Amino acid sequence: MAMPKVQNLFRAPKRRLPMEELAEVRAVTNDGFEGCAHARSGQKRQVLLVDRETLEAMDLQPGIIRENITTDSLNVNSLQIGQLLRVGEAQLEVSAVCTPCDQMETIRPGLRKELWGRRGMLCRVREGGVIRRGDSIEKLP
Repeated sequence: MAMPKVQNLFRAPKRRLPMEELAEVRAVTNDGFEGCAHARSGQKRQVLLVDRETLEAMDLQPGIIRENITTDSLNVNSLQIGQLLRVGEAQLEVSAVCTPCDQMETIRPGLRKELWGRRGMLCRVREGGVIRRGDSIEKLP
């Protein structure tokens, strides 16, 4: 099996603006991605992981459903709450299931329903550090 890795990195420069794709980004401890409008200090919703396989199955481009990290070879939707992940220099803790919001309907009618249970997982940044495209993702015990 292939090693899970970071396929794409995105951040939202401002709310409701398209995500910008990055080659590398700094994850800030207990906050989110540096310069990301979706970073939430001290909260559960800091970084959103979505897997490439789900996006491909639904014919969606990476970044369009506003994830921060598009993963490759990782079944994101099967991750347990509390699971720790080493992603590049950073350590993330899976903190919540992401529920599809109404914004998904603007991408494609019916998408909100299609994405139910497949919208990805939200994480908290346990330890900050630089994450680069292509970095491996490792489940920590």
